[in-house]
Amino acid sequence: MKIFRWWWGILLAFLLLALVRVFLPLPFTNEVIIFSIYTMGCSFLLGRVGFISFGQPAYLAVGAYGTAFYLYYFGTNPYIGIVLGILSGLVVSVIVGAFFVRLRSDYFALVNLALAVIVFYLMEKVLAKITHGDNGLWILTNIASTPVLDLGKPSHFFIFALLVAMALWAFYKYLDDTIYGACCLATKMNEDKLKFLGYSNFKIRWMGFVIANTTTALAGAMYAVYVGLVSPAITHPSRAADPVVVTILGGAGTLYGPIVGAIAYTGMKDLLSGFITNWELFVGFVLVFIMLAGEKGIWGSLEPILKKAFIRKRSSPG
Repeated sequence: MKIFRWWWGILLAFLLLALVRVFLPLPFTNEVIIFSIYTMGCSFLLGRVGFISFGQPAYLAVGAYGTAFYLYYFGTNPYIGIVLGILSGLVVSVIVGAFFVRLRSDYFALVNLALAVIVFYLMEKVLAKITHGDNGLWILTNIASTPVLDLGKPSHFFIFALLVAMALWAFYKYLDDTIYGACCLATKMNEDKLKFLGYSNFKIRWMGFVIANTTTALAGAMYAVYVGLVSPAITHPSRAADPVVVTILGGAGTLYGPIVGAIAYTGMKDLLSGFITNWELFVGFVLVFIMLAGEKGIWGSLEPILKKAFIRKRSSPG
């Protein structure tokens, strides 16, 4: 019964995503899944470790360019490209995380934003001979066809992205139920007590930083394969607040907050941009309303209601 409780929510989430795929266009669904993976890292950092990061585009770009460099200059297998994108994000996260997690939350946010600016100008100007500057790296025609799931086909990519997202949600759910997950919350709430128990706040935050930003790099690698183009625009500082906004919309630190926030944000962008030029203004009003209503986000507000309804249904006779 415990195993069922562990998995039923994840299976339900993917059933809903499958229904979304039936009624909504395939590009929209693929974008939502990639965006939700992109947001998972930010949600974990903010909701579990207590760090707000405006530098997620930097780690997204590291994963995307790690994949793009392989597919443009060396090989054609998209799976190898994605693995190299993940490894690129892992290496960068391990190195910069050792310095960044020593900072307070406010300085942490600013130094990550500075990193996004640095990566943007590196890709646009300094390494222009390799990255092709604003023109970007076109890799769509370099992606080879693969057996079982051909990632060059949007319908096959949807299945692949769905499986990857499911594995990530299961991993983060498992992480929440471990001692390490409890330590992450403890270092956010009361680091002195955690230190008294013999745990290292630095190691816990460092590992959380690496996990979160490697997830972000994975989203970048998947984005590179799906779109077939990687340019410096992916890490533009003007997009630094996007994952934070989606995290707050869905509910920071919640398991399904990233997917709910991604659907809400992408839906508002696609629908409102056809009627309103400055569609971000409406998103801002929604965000302010959600914060004033309880700071729990959409899923954070709905989760207690759904739990009560589920418990009531199970406990009702017959």
